[in-house]
Amino acid sequence: MPPGGGGPMKDCEYSQISTHSSSPMESPHKKKKIAARRKWEVFPGRNKFFCNGRIMMARQTGVFYLTLILILVTSGLFFAFDCPYLAVKITPAIPVVGGILFFFVMGTLLRTSFSDPGVLPRATPDEAADLERQIDIANGTGSGGYRPPPRTKEVIINGQTVKLKYCFTCKIFRPPRASHCSLCDNCVERFDHHCPWVGNCVGKRNYRFFYMFILSLSFLTVFIFAFVITHVILRSQQTGFLNALKDSPASVLEAVVCFFSVWSIVGLSGFHTYLISSNQTTNEDIKGSWSNKRGKENYNPYSYGNIFTNCCVALCGPISPSLIDRRGYIQPDTPQPAAPSNGIAAYGATQSQSDMNISNIPRSNPIPSGSRSRYSSPSAPADQSPAFCLYGVASSEHFTALSPPILRSSMEIFQQIIMFHCTINIQRVGRSY
Repeated sequence: MPPGGGGPMKDCEYSQISTHSSSPMESPHKKKKIAARRKWEVFPGRNKFFCNGRIMMARQTGVFYLTLILILVTSGLFFAFDCPYLAVKITPAIPVVGGILFFFVMGTLLRTSFSDPGVLPRATPDEAADLERQIDIANGTGSGGYRPPPRTKEVIINGQTVKLKYCFTCKIFRPPRASHCSLCDNCVERFDHHCPWVGNCVGKRNYRFFYMFILSLSFLTVFIFAFVITHVILRSQQTGFLNALKDSPASVLEAVVCFFSVWSIVGLSGFHTYLISSNQTTNEDIKGSWSNKRGKENYNPYSYGNIFTNCCVALCGPISPSLIDRRGYIQPDTPQPAAPSNGIAAYGATQSQSDMNISNIPRSNPIPSGSRSRYSSPSAPADQSPAFCLYGVASSEHFTALSPPILRSSMEIFQQIIMFHCTINIQRVGRSY
């Protein structure tokens, strides 16, 4: 090499390791700068999230939008067509009271719909395996086969035996009063029911807001219905009944909506008032889990025996924090080696590239017709594959032409060993005769 030849070589090497190069090798480093994902993005339940995980709802929200439309339209018509007349003829306090009730209803509805009802986090694979191992040890089962865990566990609460059911979806023993919602696919703590009208489950963390919503909605519905009737009566005294309906057609629509909805809303409020006073849930009441009488065998162990105390605990007690941490960041998992599918793949994965495994060579690649002289002998068929050559279908020239030098030398030694054993066997057969 000439003395001046080192200069271009150094420049060439510098250009290859330059950090300003736009080679594709930089892409893995750029991927590391991607922001970490939050837990709500990979949440296993059937829920929808908005505002970066701050709002949590069920996936079926069509009925919830119907609830919003009914409340907004009915209240809007009342404030637009009835309140101006009633404020002049009766008192200006009517629109003020109606506005307070409306905002309270909307606030409690959105609080119920957009919050975590008390979803219990699912067990990780390690936790589920550890739980099954503990159950097997407790039951004395040491067999190697898979054994599903039992469905129930019994605990004592205030002298009453309570069964804890095992959830095969969440891989946990559900705590007392918890249940798995089939629509949201989550275990919910102190599960009451899934309410499509609010678009969410009703559980431990949003039950009080649900109760306040239906109770305030009952007052608002009765309030609007009563003053719409008052508005129509006052107008009919001046211009007649038919003319009053013509002058205020919106009042007719409000009266119809309120008349058909007030019965169910008021009845639902009364039912949940009974549940709160006895410290029960809708799920427990439907199943008939407990009796209100303390002396019976299946008495309610969660009741304090006092209506006032039960109401205070349900409506004024502290709200437990969310257990799923839906806005938290996902911690990067430690990479685990992939389990091999069989022994051959495991062996081949441990070999170096020079010691290639025979099983890794394709078995269905036909030899190109134009390259027959290279891949096959004149006696071999044209569609013979290299893999078939390995199993003795054709001569060894097929494989030695395709193999790297190290493997070719190994093949030659292997052939010599085979020929040696064949010679010895032929000699033994000849002596026997």
